[in-house]
Amino acid sequence: MDTPDVLAQLQRLSERFEELAVHTRRLAEENRSLRQQHEQVSGERAQLLAKNEQARSRVEAMIARLKSLEQHT
Repeated sequence: MDTPDVLAQLQRLSERFEELAVHTRRLAEENRSLRQQHEQVSGERAQLLAKNEQARSRVEAMIARLKSLEQHT
C-alpha cells in the first residue's frame, strides 16, 4: 500500500469519525429532549390522576348525601 492510499484511507476515516460525532451529538440532544418531555408528561399524568381522584371522591360524597336525603323523606 502506498502513501497516497494510506492518506486517502485516513481522510475517509477522519470524515467518518466526524459524521459519527455529529450524529452522536444529535442523538444525545434528542435523548435529552425526550427525557424532558417524559418528565413533563409524567407530571401532567400525576396531576390528572389526582384531579380524577378528587372528582371521584366528590361524586361519591354527593351520592351518599342523596341517599341520605332519600332515606329521610
